[in-house]
Amino acid sequence: MMSVCFRSDSYSVRGNVSWHESIADSGNRMQRGFCPKCGTPLFSKAESRPHLIFIRAGALDDPNLLAPQMAIWTDAAPDWACFDQALPKVRGQPPPVA
Repeated sequence: MMSVCFRSDSYSVRGNVSWHESIADSGNRMQRGFCPKCGTPLFSKAESRPHLIFIRAGALDDPNLLAPQMAIWTDAAPDWACFDQALPKVRGQPPPVA
């Protein structure tokens, strides 16, 4: 699943979103936004990074807006996963960005 990171104050949504809250493996409180009609994942937010929102690339008006910058959680990937060798790989969650 590919996500695009934006500043929380720089996005807008048309339509309704249902939110589910959980605790991530890191211990951080997470919120995940879904389409209330079909259940498609749209967003994720972390309590530890309130200034950022992660939007599923397929939910963007233009999913070609940005190309991948890194592969994360590579240690949790199945054996058959393929990674672009040109991208940096991060074994788990990358450190917070300001």
